[in-house]
Amino acid sequence: MEEIDSTNLPKHIAIIMDGNRRWAKERGLTTKDGHKAGSKNLERIAKFCNNIGIKYLTVYAFSTENWKRTKEEVSTLMFILRANLDSMLRKMDLENIKLRVIGERENIPADIQNKINKLVEKTKNNTGLVLNIAFNYGGRNEIVHASKVIAEKVKSGEIEIEDITTELISDNLYTAGQADPDLLIRTSKELRTSGFLPWQITYSEFYFVEKFWPEFLEDDLIEAIKIYQKRNRRFGGRPDEVVKV
Repeated sequence: MEEIDSTNLPKHIAIIMDGNRRWAKERGLTTKDGHKAGSKNLERIAKFCNNIGIKYLTVYAFSTENWKRTKEEVSTLMFILRANLDSMLRKMDLENIKLRVIGERENIPADIQNKINKLVEKTKNNTGLVLNIAFNYGGRNEIVHASKVIAEKVKSGEIEIEDITTELISDNLYTAGQADPDLLIRTSKELRTSGFLPWQITYSEFYFVEKFWPEFLEDDLIEAIKIYQKRNRRFGGRPDEVVKV
């Protein structure tokens, strides 16, 4: 297999981890089996990203709209999350990975919130990959949240309306201080972003793959990076001002 250019890696990769249920259904397995397989794959891909030098990985785990799923499936997802937060804390900390959970805390059970706080605190000084897990996340809600924070600063006199810039908005998003995603990957044949990081992916390169998330392995990520490295990124510039990645 052709090697990727290790000197020109995307700094930040975002992944919409889609297809756990369909993967399980095709194999005669339960929805729970699908989500468990998807969770294990996240650990594998995160470790791989860390090993090859990716700085940030943001994954879409559970959206604010996912609460509309059946009570049984939501309960299953919460059960798996409880178990995996403990497991992930042990494994990721050993890999020097910094874990963050981005999204709203509303509706999340108190015991899970406590596990999240423990996970973030325990790994805050790690210097490897920053793994952002978007849980109970909605892209429009994130922008509304940032707007409210900025509005409060205007109201208190801390800043003037004229101080509101794109940089200021970025600095009040959940991903503040991080580079925007260079590459957005979505698995399972779907061709939409589903409200994932709408502000941050303005100039991201998109890569859609037919494989379901549990079967998206290291070689598939390498292929996505290779394709990314062959693209020309303009960032709004003219064709003769192309930025070659």
